[in-house]
Amino acid sequence: MTDLSVGVDVGGTFTDLVAIGADATVSARKVSSTPGDQSEGVMAALDALGRAGHELARIVHGTTVATNTLLERSGARVVLCATEGATDLLELRRQERAELYDLSRHHPLPLVPRDRVIPVPERAAPEGVSRALSESAAREVAVCVRSAAPECVAVSLLHAYAYPDHERLLAAALREAMPGTDVVLSSNVLPEIREYERTATTVAEAYLRPRVARYVSHLAARLAERGFPAPAVMTSAGGMRSAAESVGAAASLALSGPAGGVVGAAAVAHIAGFADALTIDIGGTSADVGLILEGAPLMERGGAVAGVPIALPRVLVETVSAGGGSVGWVDDGGALRVGPRSAGALPGPAAFGRGGQEATVTDAHIVLGSLRPERVSGGIALSGDAARAAVGRLASRLGVSPERAAMAMVAAADAAMARALRRVSVERGVDPRRCVLVAFGGGGPLHACGLADQLGLRAILVPPLAGVLSALGLAMAAERREAIASVMRGASELDGAAVGALAHGLAERAGPGQTREWWARVRYRGQGHEVEVPFAPGDDGGTVAARFATLHEDRFGFTLDTPVEVVSARHAALGRARELRLARVGQSAWSAERMADSGAALDVAVRGRAVISLPDSTLLVTDDWRARALPMGGWLLERAA
Repeated sequence: MTDLSVGVDVGGTFTDLVAIGADATVSARKVSSTPGDQSEGVMAALDALGRAGHELARIVHGTTVATNTLLERSGARVVLCATEGATDLLELRRQERAELYDLSRHHPLPLVPRDRVIPVPERAAPEGVSRALSESAAREVAVCVRSAAPECVAVSLLHAYAYPDHERLLAAALREAMPGTDVVLSSNVLPEIREYERTATTVAEAYLRPRVARYVSHLAARLAERGFPAPAVMTSAGGMRSAAESVGAAASLALSGPAGGVVGAAAVAHIAGFADALTIDIGGTSADVGLILEGAPLMERGGAVAGVPIALPRVLVETVSAGGGSVGWVDDGGALRVGPRSAGALPGPAAFGRGGQEATVTDAHIVLGSLRPERVSGGIALSGDAARAAVGRLASRLGVSPERAAMAMVAAADAAMARALRRVSVERGVDPRRCVLVAFGGGGPLHACGLADQLGLRAILVPPLAGVLSALGLAMAAERREAIASVMRGASELDGAAVGALAHGLAERAGPGQTREWWARVRYRGQGHEVEVPFAPGDDGGTVAARFATLHEDRFGFTLDTPVEVVSARHAALGRARELRLARVGQSAWSAERMADSGAALDVAVRGRAVISLPDSTLLVTDDWRARALPMGGWLLERAA
C-alpha cells in the first residue's frame, strides 16, 4: 500500500488511525490517547501503522486542542479593542439567562475580562461612519493595549462587517507598537451582522490561535523528524486545511474530530444507498450526534462550544457527556446519574485495569454480557472481575443488584443521547423516522438498537470500520476553503449581474477548488433568524427568494407575504475527496443467551438478541431486531416484523 492518505483522530480515550491506499483499500489502527501531549498518541498510531514517511501522501488530523483549550480556559491572554460605549458586549451577551428557571445557573465568564477591554474612539452606524478614527487616536489605543501585555489582540468594532477601514487602521497602529503580536480583526474572521456573535467569535480566534499554533508546529516538527509529511487539519466545516492555514483559523477547529465522523458517516451511508441519516458517534468520553440530508452533512452557522459562541460555518454536531468512560454516581437525593464526568484514557473504566475504581458505562456493558471481557480494544484487555466489582459497589449504594444497576446506567446514557438525536432532527423539522441511524465509534453499535427504539427508527447502519469511522472521514476528506461576505440587501434589488459579482468575488477570496458551492443567508425582513439557501452565479434575487420560500415552508410550515432580505453569503472551494472501496472481510459472533457458541461463524444474518464482535467495536442486536451482513462490510439492522 503506497501513496497513503492517513487520517488520525484524537479522542478522549483512544487515538484512531485509518489509511486509504492509492487503490482505495483501507486499513486501521487504534491506540490509547495521551491527554498530556496529543502528538504522542499521533506518533504511536503511525508507529502501529508501520509505514515509512515516503509512503504517506498526506496526514489529516482531527484534534481536540481547540475544544480542550476552551473547556480548560487555558488559552492566550487576549486584549479586546471595542468601540467606545460598546465595551460590555461580552458581558451582556444576548441578555438571556443561562437556564430559564434556575436562578443559580450562570453563563461562563467571558474569555476577556472587562479590565482588558480597551475602548476605541470611533463609531459606524448602519448607514455609514458617524465618528471617524484618527491615526493619532489609533496610536493612543495601541499604547494602552501594549501596557496590558497581550499575547494576542482582538479588534471588533461596531458595524465593521460593512465598514472595515477603522479596524484596518487600528491594526496597523497595533502592529507598529507591538511587532510580532498577532492582531485578529472581526472584519476578517466573521464579516456579518450581530455584534455579540462577531465579537465573541473574534475573541475566540485570538484566544485559541497561540496554543493551536504551538501544537500544530510541535506536531509538524515531530512528523518531519521521522520523514512524514506536514499535517493537514480537519475544520469544523468538514474539510481539511494545511497546517499553516489552520493556524490562522484556530476557531474553525473547535469541532475538528466530530466533523470527520459525520463526513465518514455520509460516505458510508451513500455507499449503502441511504440519503437521510442520523449519526451517533459514541466514544470513551462523549457522544456526538449529527444529521445527514440528501447525502450531505447538515451545515449550520456556529453555536456554542464550551459556552463560547463561535458563529463560523460548521457541520451540525451536538455533543453529550455520555461515552463508554462516563462515570455512574449517586446524587444527594439518592438517584443514579451517569456523566458528565468521564474516566477518560487514564485511569479509564475499571475494566481497563489501570487503577480505575468507579463504574462506567463500559463496565455496565460487561456486567450485562454485552461486552466480552476477553475483548482487546486499543491494546487494552478488559477485566470482567474489575468491571463487576466497580458496578457492584455502585449497586450497593443504590440497594439493587449489579445487573439492575448496570441496566439503569445504560438506560440513562441512552436517554441523554436520544434527547440529543431529537434536538438535531425534530427541532429542525426533520422526522427522525425517515432516517437511518448510522451508529459508530467504539460504543455506537452497542447502543444503536436502544436508541432506535426510543426514536421509532426502523433501520440502523453499522458501517465497516465503525470504531474508527471519524478517522476514515479524515483520511478521505477534501480540502475546503471558505469565504464569507456581508450583503444586507433586499432580494428584489439583486439582479443576475449582482448575484454573479457576489459569487465570483467570494470564489476569488476562497482560492482554487475543483468544485464550488455558494449559500446565501436569507430571511423575511424583520426576522431574527435566517435560512441558508444554495445559489449559483447564474441566479438572481428572485430565484433566491423563491428557493428560500420553499425551504422556509419545509422547515417551519409557513411562508409570509413579506419582502425577502439577503443578509450574507458564503462560498466553499472544495478539492477532491479520496475514493473509498469497502468490502466485507468476515465476521464472528456469539449469542448472549448461548455463551458456548462464542466465536461461531456468522455468514449471513441473525435475528433476535445477539452480540456480534466487530474488528474495532461490538454490535448488540436486541430482541426486536434482525441484522444482516453487507457486501461492503458492516451490518444493516431492521426492525423485525
